[in-house]
Amino acid sequence: MNLREKLGQLVMFGFPGTEPGPEALRLIEEYKAGNVTLFAHNLESAPQTRRLCEQLRRRIQEATGLPPIISIDQEGGVVARLTPDAVSFPSAMAVAATGDVQNAYIAAVDTGRELAAMGVNCNLAPVMDVNTNAQNPVIGVRAYGCVPSEAAPFALETIRGHLDAGVMPVAKHFPGHGDTNVDSHLGLPRVEKTLDELMECELVPYVQAIQQGVPAIMAAHILFPALEKNDLPASMSPAILQGLLREKLGFDGLIVSDCLEMGAIQDHYGTPEGFVAALKAGLDLACISHSPVLALRALDLAYAAVMDGSLPMERVDEAVAHVLKAKQRFADANAAWDLVGCTEYRTAAKDIMAAAMTRLDENGALPKVDEQAFFVGCPAYRATFASSAPDDGNTFAQTLAGRFGAGFRVTGVQPDEQEIQSVLDATRPDQTVVVGTYNGHLNRGQLALVNALCDAQRKVITVALRNPYDLPAVSPKAWKLAAFEYTALSFDAVEQVLRGAPAPGKLHLL
Repeated sequence: MNLREKLGQLVMFGFPGTEPGPEALRLIEEYKAGNVTLFAHNLESAPQTRRLCEQLRRRIQEATGLPPIISIDQEGGVVARLTPDAVSFPSAMAVAATGDVQNAYIAAVDTGRELAAMGVNCNLAPVMDVNTNAQNPVIGVRAYGCVPSEAAPFALETIRGHLDAGVMPVAKHFPGHGDTNVDSHLGLPRVEKTLDELMECELVPYVQAIQQGVPAIMAAHILFPALEKNDLPASMSPAILQGLLREKLGFDGLIVSDCLEMGAIQDHYGTPEGFVAALKAGLDLACISHSPVLALRALDLAYAAVMDGSLPMERVDEAVAHVLKAKQRFADANAAWDLVGCTEYRTAAKDIMAAAMTRLDENGALPKVDEQAFFVGCPAYRATFASSAPDDGNTFAQTLAGRFGAGFRVTGVQPDEQEIQSVLDATRPDQTVVVGTYNGHLNRGQLALVNALCDAQRKVITVALRNPYDLPAVSPKAWKLAAFEYTALSFDAVEQVLRGAPAPGKLHLL
C-alpha cells in the first residue's frame, strides 16, 4: 500500500441519505477510504440495506483491493438503527432485568445474523459501561447494570453471541461512560476517578472481555485527569490507549474511536485534528460518522502529518495491521436472508421484553385497567444523539388508550402547573390513571404530575418508558412498572401486564 491507501484503512466514514453522494464516492475512489458506518437515515428497508451494503462493498473493494468493515449501532432498545422489517431486541438494562444471561446471547446472536444477512459485519455494541450515575443523560438503559458483577456477565454473553454470528462486536465506551453527567455528543465529560477506582468498577467488564478475546474496543471522548495529565480525552490519550489498554490490560485487538464529530472532539479539538492526535495516541480506526467532507480533511491532515514526521509511519503501519487482521476475520460475514425479520426472532424479542417487565413497588395487585381508565404521558423525544429518532406517531398514552377503549391526554415533556391541573380536571378520585414517564428524573415536571395524581386519590400506575430512575422519586402510593424503552415492543409488554400478566423482572437500582 502507498500512504494514501494506508490512511484510508484507518477511517470509518458515514454519509447523509440512502445513497453515497459525490463526497462519499470521492472518499472511496480518491482517498481509498476503506470502511463505512450506517445510521437510520441511511436505511429505508431491509432489502434496501442489503443493496446499499452490496454497493458499498463493491465500490470499496474495487477502489482499495480490500473488503470494507461496514458497521452500525444496533444495541437494541433506544439505540436501534434497523428498519421495522428487521427485529430490534430490548435494551441492555431490560435484558439484564430478565436475570438470564442466555437472553443476552440470544439477542446478540440473532441480531448478528440479521446484520450479516444484510451485509453489515460489525456491530458497535455491546455497551460495557457500568451506569453508576443516575443523572447520566446518555447511558442509562443502554448499560446492563450499575454494578460490575451484574453488568459484566451480560456484556460477555453479548460479545459471544456476535462472535458466533460471525459479526465483529465493539465493546464500548472505554474506559467507562457510566459515571458521567454530560453527554459527549454535546460536551466533554470528565471523570475524576483514580486508576484503582476504575479497576474496581468501570474496567471490570473490560478486563474479563479482554481475557475472553474481545476483538475490538471503542475509546470514549472523556477526560480522565488521573490517567492522562495533558487535558486529552481517552480517545486521544497515549496514557490510556497505549499505557492502560495495550500495556496494562494486554489488549491486542482493534481500537476504534467514538465518532470524532461529537461535540466533545469537534468543539474542543477539531475533528481533523482529533483524527491525527488519536492516531498518534494509539487509535487504529476512527469514526467520522456523518460528514464526508470532514473525513476528507482529516485524511489530508493525517497525510501531511506523516510527511512532516509528526505522525510516525510505524504508528500508521501498526494501525493498518490491526484493521487488516479484523477484516481477515470478519469482513466476509454472511447469513441466510430469510432470517431477517423472521418469526423466531420476533418471538424471542417479545419473550425477552415480557420477562424484563419489572415491578418496583410493594402495593400488591395492580388496579383494574379497562375502558374506565385514563392514560397520560408525553411523547418520546431524542434524549441523546446516540438514541434513534422516535416515531412521532407512536405515543404511549394514545396507543394504550386505544387498546383499552379508554380516555387519554398527551402532555409535554415537562408538564407545568397548568398542564398538571388540566390532567387532574380530566380525571376523578379512585379512577385508574396510567402515566407513562420518559426520563422523568431529568424532567421533573413528569414526576410532579404523577405525585399530584397520587395526592388527589387517583389510582396511579406509573410506567417508566426509559430510565427506571424515575420510579424511586414517585409517591409510594403509586404502582410502579419499569418498561425500559418507548417502543412498540415495550408497549405490547406493558399492555399484557396491565391485563394481568406477571412482571417478573429484577432490577438493582442506584
